[in-house]
Amino acid sequence: MVQTNEFMLAFRFEPNDNYQPTAAEMDQMHQAWGAFIGNIAIQEKLISTHQLGFEGKQIFADKTVVDGIHISGNQTLGGNMIVRAQSIDEAVSMAKNCPILSMGGNVEVRGIQPM
Repeated sequence: MVQTNEFMLAFRFEPNDNYQPTAAEMDQMHQAWGAFIGNIAIQEKLISTHQLGFEGKQIFADKTVVDGIHISGNQTLGGNMIVRAQSIDEAVSMAKNCPILSMGGNVEVRGIQPM
């Protein structure tokens, strides 16, 4: 039996309040994401995936709360995916097909450790 591990693919991108995609561009993005996720699911390597909203709150160590999402280096976390793979290199290979890359974003691949 081949041992598999779980990896998180974290999707980051730079929000642009000055650009609103057209309906056709949105449809194309949805199709690209559907194909990306579907391909991993067909291989039975998809565990879960989540798209994050644009509204949120941040809680700090001193218990203060501020409205808004965390943006670092002009990028924010847009979502994540948990996949099964034999190695981090296999998970990286999956991530190389992610549509966020064609949007100027990036994917971080990290192993998951049980808590």
